[in-house]
Amino acid sequence: MSKHKGIVACGHPVTANAAAAILDEGGNAFDAALAAMCAACVAEPVLASLGGGGFLLARPTGGRFANRPIVFDFFPQTPKSRRPLDDIEFYPVLADFGPAQQEFHIGMGAIATPGAVRGLFEVHRHMGRLPLRRIVQPAVDLARTGVAMNPLQAYFLAIVAPIFRSTTESEAVFASPERPGALIGEGEALRLRRFADALEVLAIEGDDLFYRGEIAQAISADCRARGGHLTPDDLADYAVALREPLAAEAFSSRLLLNPPPSNGGLLIAFSLELLRDAQLSASAFGSAAHVGSLVRVMAATNRARLEQALHRLPANAAAEAFLSPALVDAYRNHLLGRPWATRGTTHISVIDAAGNAAALSLTNGEGSGYIAPNTDIMLNNVLGEEDINPHGVHAWPRDARLSSMLAPTIALGRDGSLTVLGSGGSNRLRTAILQVLLNLLAFELPVEQAVTAPRIHLEAETLSVEPGFGEGAAALLRRHGADVAFWNEHNMFFGGVHTVRMERSGAMIGAGDPRRGGIAQLV
Repeated sequence: MSKHKGIVACGHPVTANAAAAILDEGGNAFDAALAAMCAACVAEPVLASLGGGGFLLARPTGGRFANRPIVFDFFPQTPKSRRPLDDIEFYPVLADFGPAQQEFHIGMGAIATPGAVRGLFEVHRHMGRLPLRRIVQPAVDLARTGVAMNPLQAYFLAIVAPIFRSTTESEAVFASPERPGALIGEGEALRLRRFADALEVLAIEGDDLFYRGEIAQAISADCRARGGHLTPDDLADYAVALREPLAAEAFSSRLLLNPPPSNGGLLIAFSLELLRDAQLSASAFGSAAHVGSLVRVMAATNRARLEQALHRLPANAAAEAFLSPALVDAYRNHLLGRPWATRGTTHISVIDAAGNAAALSLTNGEGSGYIAPNTDIMLNNVLGEEDINPHGVHAWPRDARLSSMLAPTIALGRDGSLTVLGSGGSNRLRTAILQVLLNLLAFELPVEQAVTAPRIHLEAETLSVEPGFGEGAAALLRRHGADVAFWNEHNMFFGGVHTVRMERSGAMIGAGDPRRGGIAQLV
């Protein structure tokens, strides 16, 4: 048992304060994670919204699920019917990250059935200790009094400004209070009074207000009139799925990962299996052996994902098939035997004094531009994200839980340690989490150093590299067969892995990833 009440790591000090307040009042890790989720919708409005969805990986020490890890899957669901492409509002916008650009699709036709509100209530029903009204109160207060946009949040908003300007409703919600015609900027306070009202009423009336009641009726009516797919049945029938985590062994730790139908955890497990005999622990961080292994494994994982048509494997068989020893050995032998020349999300990690652990990843995509009436809640654009539409945009299966790269992760060390981590960052988050896991487990770096160490990411034929690797490693990277992009500074492009750890002694340490404004707070 720790002498502290808990620890949280997340993407904004205000988000952390909400979790800390709940821990201080006697709430558990799950209460704190839910409070932080709601607060993030105000403090991190580009990355978090109750109009999206996500996952909470729970490792409880008591109650109904005592010592039985469970995943709450409240990721968006595809609609039951698909309107013709020429009958929907669906169009591209370009997000400019500086050295890299990415195209997203928005509009009413990009909205999938949101799961975050139902997830909030379902996690609370199973895991909560404090009343829900108390848990959402920090977010209610923040939404009314306002949260000043810090430099990083203002930067995020500038990247996706075309989305937040795409409707008059969104432009009004996120308008600068001081500069007519501009979006809210650094130092200006974002107030979401209708969001505060909506949270308060939801906490009293329940989640049916969002899925069957007045809010649901308004959303479905707007979709019908303005080119969306969602119907009243899509909202009314949405259900949170409870799943057993995907378990893996690596570097003397037992890992709990997000299971299929989501692919992020499965791909991390595959990468770790490829590295099983790489003897990374015998090399130094940033060495040629380290970065060479990383690039080869990223390439092999990407290739296996495509060649084995991971997106077509049935969810109940995907882990067994994709992690089969024969398949892993085939890719391991291939990559070791050849020469080496060849997306908006936030995360919250919480541990409390009793050892309860919550890893919560939340996404709204980049947002659709549509604001649910009288709520200040922007709905997602998940149907427009290529990363999670492997069948092709507008070719999604009807009434199905979409796959996701979100990968909330828990590591249980043989030394008695408990580590919780996860990341935002679209398709890049799995390589970010993989590298932090290796830093912690293989290289045994301190938590803060493991999180802030430089990263690489291989996507298609482009290898992106953060500064900070030694000259020997950098020279090796330059010889890579793909295009190599050396970044001038650490960037949100490489994810934001917010991490907390409890040692066997009860000592708690944590690190928020500065790439995404991260902070760790001990209570």
